Amino acid sequence: MHRAPFQSIASQLPLLLLACATCVHPASAQKLPSDKESAAMSITRARIHESDQWQEIQRHLPDPKTASPKVLEQQADVLRARRFPEDALDYYRYALARGGDPVTLTNKLGLTQMEMKNYLLARLYFQQATKLNKKSSEAWNNLGAAEFVGGYPLNAGSDYKRAIKLNKHSAVYHANLASAYFQTKNFGSARKELAAAMKIDPAIFSRRETGSGVEAHILSTEDRARFALEMAKLYAQNAQEDQMVHSLATAAEAGMDVAREVRRDAVLSKYTADPRLVLLIHNAEELRKGNLGPLNQASDTLAPPAPI
Repeated sequence: MHRAPFQSIASQLPLLLLACATCVHPASAQKLPSDKESAAMSITRARIHESDQWQEIQRHLPDPKTASPKVLEQQADVLRARRFPEDALDYYRYALARGGDPVTLTNKLGLTQMEMKNYLLARLYFQQATKLNKKSSEAWNNLGAAEFVGGYPLNAGSDYKRAIKLNKHSAVYHANLASAYFQTKNFGSARKELAAAMKIDPAIFSRRETGSGVEAHILSTEDRARFALEMAKLYAQNAQEDQMVHSLATAAEAGMDVAREVRRDAVLSKYTADPRLVLLIHNAEELRKGNLGPLNQASDTLAPPAPI
């Protein structure tokens, strides 16, 4: 499949992170993207290094020449968590040079690049991870995340399918594939993947986990409305009425004619006399007229892709 060069796009949704622990011979790591520009100290990095926090951290950094790969990797994890991404990249590379697990470290290099919004570099790292271990569902899922935020949902969908084939029991993978389907207007398939994700993890769409702070999927207003409607249907089927109302309010905020959609749907139509829905539909009409503010404090979001 031809994969076009990436464009950087804004993204808003939190990523759910998974762990990868597959070993591959370290020699394979020599094929990693060089990414030389990040080796040089950036202006931002130089400024951060003037902080008291960095001065304290620096005193306890392990020696890259003598420390074990595990210690170097753990130090990189700490640096990444404390918002020193360029230093984290250095320590992941030190861990690789000392014989650390290439798949795990390559994924973490990609994740760090994602956090820095360097989506092209992230994609290259995740591609390398899939080459190092073609059976790593996490690597395929991560590659899908990079493809999606780069603006290529068809490629992302293909990657997510590979991840699901390798691990059918990850709610995150199904949710990610659903978001790719929404982006390509394949609503029937998206609905199936949303249902699969909820069956595995009923709370997946209600949590607001931020994980490592990596950002991912963004849907158009139209797709967000459709997503919220499909979620409302699923919640109705599972008798989760509060979540159903919340999702319908989100769809209304995004411009959908909720009253019409409720009447059309066999499950939702049972709630037409529900006072909450009556009020919601009234408020949606007022919102369209510009007489009301947002119906929801927080809008529904897809559970996003899982870089490793």
